[in-house]
Amino acid sequence: MRQFNVKVIPNASKNEIAAQDGDFLKVKIKAPAQRGKANRELVKFLAQEFDVKKSAIDIIKGERGREKIVEISH
Repeated sequence: MRQFNVKVIPNASKNEIAAQDGDFLKVKIKAPAQRGKANRELVKFLAQEFDVKKSAIDIIKGERGREKIVEISH
């Protein structure tokens, strides 16, 4: 399992990993930060980027904020 810090930027023009900002990986997500849409889009995007199933990705901390701790299990 790997854990890392993610800073989510919702309402972006496209889904992409923008940069590394200190301890955080900046990820731009197209979905708005409403009713969990950005979280679901983040999980889907990270699953594609790391070539794992969506069920292998968990948001450990930060469900309601932009700064999250994400865990990927193989």
